[in-house]
Amino acid sequence: MTSFSIPFTKASACGNDFLIIDGADAPADIAAFTRRICERHEGVGADGVEWLFPANDADIHARLINADGSEAEISGNGTRCVAAYLCSQQAREKIVIRTGAGLKICTLTSRSEQQYEFEIAMGKPEVGEAFSLPLSSGEVRGVPVSMGNPHYVIFVPDFAPNWRDVAAEIQRNSYFKQGINVELVKIQDKSNIDVRFFERGVGETQSSGTGSSAAAVATIATGQGQSPLRVHTPGGLQGVRWEDQLFLRGSARILCRGEFFL
Repeated sequence: MTSFSIPFTKASACGNDFLIIDGADAPADIAAFTRRICERHEGVGADGVEWLFPANDADIHARLINADGSEAEISGNGTRCVAAYLCSQQAREKIVIRTGAGLKICTLTSRSEQQYEFEIAMGKPEVGEAFSLPLSSGEVRGVPVSMGNPHYVIFVPDFAPNWRDVAAEIQRNSYFKQGINVELVKIQDKSNIDVRFFERGVGETQSSGTGSSAAAVATIATGQGQSPLRVHTPGGLQGVRWEDQLFLRGSARILCRGEFFL
C-alpha cells in the first residue's frame, strides 16, 4: 500500500454487498470516504463498509457505515461477510465479532473455495405490538421488531409495483426517531416466506440478514409461520430458526480484493 491508496476486500451475502477495510486505514472523515467508495459509478460500489478494529472480547470489532455515510448497529449479512473474510485469512470454524448490537458468534457450516456458509447466533429478538401508519396512499399496518437494529415488517398479498415508494415514505415518517428498516413479507406457506427489503442509509437491497431475521420473527410471532423458516429474497435463500435465541444461516462469498486510490 502507498499513502495514496486504501486496500479493500469486497464480499457479498445473498446479493447484499460490503467492502471490508482495516480501521487503521480509515481517513479522518470516515463517513465521507465511505460514501465515496460505496458509490457505484465513481467508487467500488457497495451497500456499506465494514470497518475492522481490534477487540479485547472478540476476534474483531466490525463497525458498519452505510453507503450514505450513516452508522448502523449491525448487518447480519455484513457480519457474515466479515466472518468469511476472517476465515479466508486463517482457517477457523468459529468467529466472534463485536458489532454495535453486541457480540455475534458465527459458526462455519461449509466452505467451497471463496464461498462460505455460516450460522450466526443473532440473540433474542424483541417483538412489539402491530400498529398502523397513515401514508399518502392509505394506511399501512406493520409489526415492529428489534434485532439490535429497528425493523417494521408489513405483510402483503403481493409486491405492488410501487412498494419501494411506500417503503421510502415509511422511512421518512417522524414516528421512527432512529430511522427504520422496512420489510415486506409475502407468505408462501408455514415454512417459506418471500421478502423485499428497504434499508436505512441504503434503500432497496437484494437481501438483509437482520431483515430476514425480523421478517421471520414477525411471521412466527403472528402465527403465520413456524421455526425453522426459509426466507426467499431476490439475492438468495436464508434460513432462520428461533429457539432460546434466533439463529440465521446463509452464505457469503469473497468477490475480490483491490486498492482504492485517493
